[in-house]
Amino acid sequence: MSGSYDDSVGVEVSSDSFWEVGNYKRTVKRIDDGHRLCSDLMNCIHERARIEKTYAQQLTEWAKRWKQLVEKGPQYGTVEKAWHAVMSEAEKVSELHLDIKSALMNEDFEKIKNWQKEAFHKQMIGGFKETKEAEDGYRKAQKPWAKKLKEVEAAKKAYHAACKEEKLAISREMNSKADPALNPEQLKKLQDKVEKSKQDVLKTKEKYEKSLKDLDYVTPQYMENMEQVFEQCQQFEEKRLRFFREVLLEVQKHLDLSNDVSYKNIYRELEQNIKTADAIEDLRWFRANHGPGMSMNWPQFEEWSADFNRTLSRREKKKASDGVTLTGVNQTGDQASQHTKHSSHLSVPSNTVQSLQSSYNPFEDEDDTGSTVSEKEDNKIKNVSSSEKNQSYPTEWSDEESSNPFSSTDANGDTNPFDEDASPAVEVRVRALYDYEGQEHDELSFKAGDELTKTEDEDEQGWCKGRLDNGQVGLYPANYVEAIQ
Repeated sequence: MSGSYDDSVGVEVSSDSFWEVGNYKRTVKRIDDGHRLCSDLMNCIHERARIEKTYAQQLTEWAKRWKQLVEKGPQYGTVEKAWHAVMSEAEKVSELHLDIKSALMNEDFEKIKNWQKEAFHKQMIGGFKETKEAEDGYRKAQKPWAKKLKEVEAAKKAYHAACKEEKLAISREMNSKADPALNPEQLKKLQDKVEKSKQDVLKTKEKYEKSLKDLDYVTPQYMENMEQVFEQCQQFEEKRLRFFREVLLEVQKHLDLSNDVSYKNIYRELEQNIKTADAIEDLRWFRANHGPGMSMNWPQFEEWSADFNRTLSRREKKKASDGVTLTGVNQTGDQASQHTKHSSHLSVPSNTVQSLQSSYNPFEDEDDTGSTVSEKEDNKIKNVSSSEKNQSYPTEWSDEESSNPFSSTDANGDTNPFDEDASPAVEVRVRALYDYEGQEHDELSFKAGDELTKTEDEDEQGWCKGRLDNGQVGLYPANYVEAIQ
């Protein structure tokens, strides 16, 4: 047999059986392994939670970046909305993966941690209480049987030694009979030695057989005690195995998004948004806003009049009048959400408008502001407009303005699209401070809080040129907006 015991001598290894002395240590070691496996499972879940969090963050960053790129890009209409739906899907899936991360850490991880603490109790001298109890139980069960086993091993050793001695004595006696030099007295001694060795063999054999019977007698009790301790270890391990199965099933439920109703709804909604994309509708919109469907002030015959029919540009009208009409002025914030579709007109003196302009004009330090905004436009599309040319608008009227439709400034102060391109300017995103309704066809209309792109800086009359997100290009008052920082 194999193994060793406190009061036993070394024995030869005969098998790797559980019943061998000391081989119970494998079941005892399993208790320590159970504690380590709990820690391993917690580490496994923690790493997966970190992966879920990283993936969610990457989805959010990707969606935010591409949403801005699409908004600033040339795509328009229902296809643009469908494209935006893909980014919305990423944001919603990101939230679900953050929920998975929270469930793994707040539920599964903590559950294992608490169970490990309750199942394994550390001792002051090291190790676990459960390990020591199992060790003591096995040692107590093996002690009587190990003692008998020690006697059996000693009896077997004595018996084998006697047999060896008997064989040696017989061999010497046989050799002496063939040797004529030996006297009868020496031959008699050899014969007595053989007889004595035979008696020793019988005695040791009897003792050996008796020790085996004694061992067999205590073996059933030994097996019963060992079984009892082993079953206690089995029950402890069964609790751990069942707990692990329960936790892994909960992990599976947290990770499995295929049965999550909200997850299915995300892709059902994404499919619907994409299917609503209508090429015909987008082409119709583009035709109406940027193609032949646009309105046009076709040149018509105008009768000359010194007083009433004098054609002035909009910039001349704004400069010549004593007051300026502010259309639909609403403050941003809570008041901006309550604005009505009907614009109200408020006439104030021009000096008041100038004071408002000095208070709200974000372009006072135009160079500094422009450089700061351009530096913050990292990873964004920078479109440079070269289709418009800055014009200096005359303050005095002449006949040439109304008679020549292809001059640098038309009857309404619009620039000639056939002039040479001006030097490009960096576009800047701005936010409306007030509601504004365009008074002429080349002016933009927007609500407080809307965002648009400034394509040309403020002119002498306080007007800027910009582009709405729907692609419409026109003029607007410079003091109605502020730069987006």
